[in-house]
Amino acid sequence: MIGLGFKLAYTALVLVVLVVWLRNYGWRNLLWFSDIALLGAVPALWLDHAPTASILTTAVLVPELMWNLDFLLRLLLRRRILGLTEYMFDAGRPLVLRLLSLFHVPLPAVLLWMIYHYGYDASVGLLGAVCLLALVLPASRLFSSEDANINWSWHLPFTHRRLPAGIHLPLLFAAMAVLFCLPTDWAMQRWFDAAP
Repeated sequence: MIGLGFKLAYTALVLVVLVVWLRNYGWRNLLWFSDIALLGAVPALWLDHAPTASILTTAVLVPELMWNLDFLLRLLLRRRILGLTEYMFDAGRPLVLRLLSLFHVPLPAVLLWMIYHYGYDASVGLLGAVCLLALVLPASRLFSSEDANINWSWHLPFTHRRLPAGIHLPLLFAAMAVLFCLPTDWAMQRWFDAAP
């Protein structure tokens, strides 16, 4: 089982991030899948809840790993790679906001640690992740702006070419489901024990 000390520390970190995000970015920023996973991991940890951990991991593991790779390569090569972490190198942004955004670094490990301890619930992992995509992507487009581009609901991070929402959102949904959720579900079912 995951110890009480870690649960308390993680919850404290999430509360700090939540307060700072709400004060500086507003509630819309919490629509990012990364933020949903960060927040959703709190009840999953406290309830030892394999279904929630499975859904969150299936939905965000691949993009979180991409964020980490982009950040590392940007540090090493000093040039733009995928564009996912450009804001981390923007000197115009307050340092505290950039430092708190480093929650992306341990988040994949936290999600995988929960799956290791609680098991992977294959009955809800993929379906729940796809349902989460179906709810959050339209909400991201509806409540965000093109500048915020939450969950790439306006355009992909490496291009500013815009498609109509009726084309972009279904294509984005299909791409995320196929490229992010399906491979993660496949890997989780093979690498980890099934949840009881």
